[in-house]
Amino acid sequence: MGYQILSFLLDVATGLLGGACLLRLYMQRQRVPFGNPIGRFVFALTDWIVLPLRKVLPAAGRWDTASAVAAFLFELAQYAILWTLFGGGAGWPVVFVMALYGLLRLVLSALTALVIVYAILSWVQSDSILTDVVDRLCAPLLRPFRRVIPLVGGIDLSPLALLVLLQVLTMVLAALFRPVL
Repeated sequence: MGYQILSFLLDVATGLLGGACLLRLYMQRQRVPFGNPIGRFVFALTDWIVLPLRKVLPAAGRWDTASAVAAFLFELAQYAILWTLFGGGAGWPVVFVMALYGLLRLVLSALTALVIVYAILSWVQSDSILTDVVDRLCAPLLRPFRRVIPLVGGIDLSPLALLVLLQVLTMVLAALFRPVL
């Protein structure tokens, strides 16, 4: 039971901090202004790790490598702690593979959450900053689906199609990493 509790608490902390780093990376990639409450929240959670990493990791085009590495470091720390306290048998290379799996799983989970929030916000008329930010982040992801899937009775089914694809990718990811996990 101790392992499950610690694993859950580490997963929550890693999800929050790693997710904030990934959101920062994606918001910068999409050139979403950070002067809104979401941007300020993301900066407050991630500045302490991303800014020092930026001194040694330059951006790769429009991709903020410091934010990506920070998210990976959170995943690595989570699995290293669990490995040290409860495992330690398979070796450090497995910890790196598990951290990579955790990062990819976090990306898919974050995108799923983002699309669900987008779908919910699309049901209500809202002129909030949150709606604008979420719309700007989801638009590039939904664009390929909107080219193929027509409106059905005035309803956009592209978020549903993207959610199905994200779930399939999550299953494929789990199957690929199952031998290691």
